[in-house]
Amino acid sequence: MKTLFAFIVAITLSGCASKSEPYDYTEYKNSDPRSVLVVPPINNSSEVIAPYSVLSNVAKPLSESGYYVFPVSLVDETFKSNGLTVAQDIHAVPTQKLHEIFGADAGLYIDIKEYGTSYVVISSDTVVQVDAKLVDLKTGTLLWQGSARAASSEQRSNSGGGLVGALVSAALHQILETATDAGFNVSTLATQRLLSADMYNGILHGPRSPKYGQPVKL
Repeated sequence: MKTLFAFIVAITLSGCASKSEPYDYTEYKNSDPRSVLVVPPINNSSEVIAPYSVLSNVAKPLSESGYYVFPVSLVDETFKSNGLTVAQDIHAVPTQKLHEIFGADAGLYIDIKEYGTSYVVISSDTVVQVDAKLVDLKTGTLLWQGSARAASSEQRSNSGGGLVGALVSAALHQILETATDAGFNVSTLATQRLLSADMYNGILHGPRSPKYGQPVKL
């Protein structure tokens, strides 16, 4: 019995130790942003559609977390009308300039690390990984940064069928997920994990949320 108890304690302590340290929200709380400008994402994947897919999914979790989000399509058109069509160039624009143009309190800068469907022997998976940072546009101060990843395999059960069945299943999943852009649905999950204020070490609840000002979830 003592051995079993010691094992349970060890597992519990191990789980606690692996949890990352609570994020320091000092600058975030001092800034207290109410509106967010989503800057066009930098795409480090091989999929051209990735920025559009991710961009179309970020407004919902931000809004649900209590922030006013500048319409992403209008923001994108504003940059294009001013000759800025490359995400890297837009990310290099001084934050104070963005605040002057849009009047937003904070800017959300997104970096797409992975997006797309891959096929490896007996498995096929659509993966989306995104990093982001929230910056005070008036001062350029970093308020928060985080990362999230999601995969289509998370909601897929093992149907059996042995090696042949696995090979066929993987091939079918790759064809279907590539043809239907499964990355869009996966990016919905990834951005929700990244930008929901209910996530550990995530963004804080904004002023439009009933949970605004409540203690950070630990």
